[in-house]
Amino acid sequence: MGYAAARGGLRAIRAAERLVRRLRRRSTSDDLTTDQIIDHFGLLVDRVMGEGGVWDPVMAASALRQAGGDPIEASHLMRSKRSTLSVLGIALADADDLRVLRRVVPAYRKPPGPQLLGASTDYTGRILERVVPREGLVDMAEPAGDRRDPPSDRSPTRLLEVLRQADLVVDRRRTDDPDPVDITRVAARPPAPRSARLSAMARAETGALVNQWYRNILGPDGYLHEITLGEVRHGWLDVAIAHPTSGRPVKVTGVRVTEVEAIEDLDGIDEDRGRLDVGYGLCLGHNEKKSIAMANLDIACHRDAGRSQLEQSLLLTTDGLEATGFLEHLKLPHYVTFRSIVERKAAVRAARTDR
Repeated sequence: MGYAAARGGLRAIRAAERLVRRLRRRSTSDDLTTDQIIDHFGLLVDRVMGEGGVWDPVMAASALRQAGGDPIEASHLMRSKRSTLSVLGIALADADDLRVLRRVVPAYRKPPGPQLLGASTDYTGRILERVVPREGLVDMAEPAGDRRDPPSDRSPTRLLEVLRQADLVVDRRRTDDPDPVDITRVAARPPAPRSARLSAMARAETGALVNQWYRNILGPDGYLHEITLGEVRHGWLDVAIAHPTSGRPVKVTGVRVTEVEAIEDLDGIDEDRGRLDVGYGLCLGHNEKKSIAMANLDIACHRDAGRSQLEQSLLLTTDGLEATGFLEHLKLPHYVTFRSIVERKAAVRAARTDR
C-alpha cells in the first residue's frame, strides 16, 4: 500500500530507529542472551516459531530480543528472514513416529499406552510466585527430559486407532489433496483444501484462533457446545527430505510439535449418527491452546461445509501479521484522504446553506 502524497521526513524516521536501539542499549540490567530467552521463555519462543512458520529457536530468540518482547513483531521478523531463504526440498514427517514428552487422553481413563503429564500447569493453582534465588531451584530441577534433548523413544498407540478398530469413526481420508498446499506461495482462499486450512491455522495468531474457536462453540442458545478431546500430544518429530540421488528419505533434523485429535459427536440429519468424526491439529513447539483450537475448528469447518463464513474467517482474519499490519498502517500519513473527507463534508454543508 503506497502513499504518493507522503514526502520527506527521512531524517525523523532514521532518528526514530536510532532512538529504539538507544533505549534498548540504555537498560541498566544485563542484556538477555539467546540461551536465556530460549531457556526461560520457551513457550513464547515456540509461539513465535509457529506463527513465523520457521523452526529455529535461536532465530526466534533473536527476533524476540530485537522486537522488545512483542511476539507479533518477532514473528514478522521471522517471516521476513524466511522469505530470503531458498527452498531446498519438501519436508517428510510421520506424526505416528512422534516421540512423546507429554500425552493426555481426556476421553479414556485407561487409553492404549501411558498417560504422560509431562511439563504442565493444568493441575496447579494460579498463584504468583515470589522471585526465588537461583540456588533455591536446585532440588526442583528435573534430572532428564530437557526441552532440547529428546528422551528415549516413546510412541504409544493412538486412541484414534482404537476407535477405528471399533468402527466408530467416519473415514475422511481423501485422495484429492495429496500434497500439502504451500500457503507461502499460493494464497489460501475459500473454498480451500483441508491442507491449506490446516496450514493457515498452524501459522495463525494463537489468540485469534482461540477466539474463533470460542465463538464457534458458543451456540445461539448461549450455551457452550463442547467437543471431546481424544488426545493431546507434545514431543519430538523427525523431519526428513528425499535424497536427490537415491530418492530415499534422509533425516535432517528433529522438531518439537504439539498434536491434538478432537472427537465430534455426529448428530446432524445427513450425518452418520452411529459414528464419530475427528478433527486434527498440529503446530510447531509446545502450544496446546493453538493445536486444541485448530483441531476443533478443523472438524467444525468440515461440518459447516461452507454454509457460514467460518472458513473465510479462519483463512482471512486469524493471521496475526496481516491483521496487525493493517492496524499498524493506520499510523502512517493519511492526511490526503482525511482532507478529502473534510472537503466533502464542507461541500455538503455549503449545499445545505444554498437551499
